[in-house]
Parts: sequence; structure tokens; C-alpha cells
Amino acid sequence: MNEIIVIVGGGIAGMEAASQLIKLGYSPIIIEKSDRLGGHVAKWNRLFPDMTPAKDVVDSLIASCKDANIFLNTEIYSVNRLKDRYNIMLSNGVSISARHILMTTGFKLFEASKKEEYGYGIYNQVVTNADLEHWFNGNADSRMDGSQMGAVGFVHCVGSRDEKARNSQCSKVCCITAIKQAIEMKEKFPDAEIYCFYMDLRLFGKKFEDFYTKAQRDHGIHFIRGRVSEVGENIEGKVIVKAEDTLLGKPIKVTLDLLVLMSGMVCNSENAKVASMLALPNDSDGFFMSTDNIMNINSSPKKGIHYAGACTGPKTVPETLAEARAAALEIHTSIKEQQ
Repeated sequence: MNEIIVIVGGGIAGMEAASQLIKLGYSPIIIEKSDRLGGHVAKWNRLFPDMTPAKDVVDSLIASCKDANIFLNTEIYSVNRLKDRYNIMLSNGVSISARHILMTTGFKLFEASKKEEYGYGIYNQVVTNADLEHWFNGNADSRMDGSQMGAVGFVHCVGSRDEKARNSQCSKVCCITAIKQAIEMKEKFPDAEIYCFYMDLRLFGKKFEDFYTKAQRDHGIHFIRGRVSEVGENIEGKVIVKAEDTLLGKPIKVTLDLLVLMSGMVCNSENAKVASMLALPNDSDGFFMSTDNIMNINSSPKKGIHYAGACTGPKTVPETLAEARAAALEIHTSIKEQQ
């Protein structure tokens, strides 16, 4: 088909949508600002709850959308609406005219350094979930040199459900990601004591509860309900964590070789540029606002603009892929109705 469909974002949502559109006979265009496809998932090592290698998922999606027109290291320079079409100028000088634009621009991770009380960027042995995944992928990190660790802690909800951080929303995947990473650390350091500090455990997805049970039963991971109140460092460079166990009703203090902060999903601030060009509304949490949150989550109030994945809010990988398929079908249906 000759209909041009522009997909902004080359993460898993953009690639899956492109794959489905190719199957429907279209030749979609993917615009990706970085030098590779895959988004955040390409930076992860394994995915919960099956411990599937992230690389396998990304490689499969790349192969499935190889017939798309892909522009890497490219951004939208300008967008203008003309009658029923959008005229899009790219940063590489290419101009595109399209009736449908699919936004799959994803999210950003909360900057853990903004929560100074947790010591990221202050104490050497404090890292983020993204740092840990980077290390799991075989990349060197002086904070994790591979030597034996006696104790590791995970702090949930860093930058999520936090009015001070201006993000009252649940990040949705932090709890299950912490469990996954805690299991992985226990596998690497069988003798280590692993602690997870949480407010509430929100384990809504398929097999998530089983994963949580496995973490306790098979790996002996300790789950402590309570906010971390203070993080410090002793003379040996180890992290000292003070918290209150609200289930036992008493304060606790643990000494750790490593503290991992579970940075949550927040809106991609770079979306604001495109949103202003298209006069797209943002929700109260900064993510793109869908037509509604039940029947039309893939739709924008602007005709011809569609959404998929975490650009409208925190999503798991299965949810993101499902939305991408739905958005592709929605675009196809709209084109058929316009013919």
C-alpha cells in the first residue's frame, strides 16, 4: 500500500507496530533519535517473570520490522498540519507527508540523584536499577567489581508515589524488577543477605506473585515493609541504611555492600517538543493524554495521531506489545474507512 505511516520512536512499541503494519501491507517509517533500535529494553539483561533474555526479544523485533524505512540518529524538526495530512520535517533534512503518526516515544527513568537522602552520586556503593542491568550485561562498573558481597539492599519506589518528586503515580514495574534483580544478585552471590525495602508490593501481572514467592522460598530474600529514612556510609565505604519495619513496628539498621535504587518510570521530557508542535495535551503526570483511559487509550484527541506503549504511562513489556498491535490495527481500520 502507498499510505505513509510515521512511527516516532524505535523501542519495542515502535518496532512491534511497524511489524504489524508490514504484515498489513504498509511500509512504515520509524524515526529513532538514538543510534540503535530497542529503547530501554535493549539496555536490560533479562525480563521478568520468565527471565527471558532481553536481547532475544529485541533481536526478534528488529528482524520483524527490517522492511520498514528506519531513520536512526534522527528527530522531528517540525510538524505542520495541512488539511488532512501532517507535513513532517526531520533533522536529517527529509520531508514526509502522512495522514497518520504513531507516537511510541516511551519514558525516562527518574533521576535518582534528585533524592539526595538515598545518596546516589554521593556514596560510591549506591547504584540504580539501570546501573545494575548495565553490569548484568557484562559492562565494567567499579562499584561492582565482582568480588563477594555480604549484603545487598533494594529500595522500591524511588521517584514514584512521591509528591515531593512531583510524581504521585505508581511506576508499575519497580516491585517486580526489584524482585528479579534481587534473585539475580542471589544467584551471583549465594551467601549474600538480600533486602528489599518497600511501601506496598504491587504485583498485578501474570506469574508475578509466583515470582515473589520464589524469591522468598527459594532464595531467602528479605522483604521489609517500610520507607528508608536515612542512608549513610561507614569508614570502610559500606552503606548504612536505617528504616522502620512497619510490620514489626521497630526501627532497623543494616550494613550493605551495595544499595540499589529502583528508579521509576516518568514521562519523557523530550515529548514536550513534539507535543507543542501538534498541540497534543499532556496528562497530570506529564505523559501524553489519551482520548480516554478505557476504550481509546491508543487514540489522541487529535485526528491522525495515535499512541502505543509507555508514552501514555508506565507499562510492562507485554502491555506495550499489546498496545502496539492494537494501534497498528486502529491505524489500518482508519485508513480503510477513509478510502
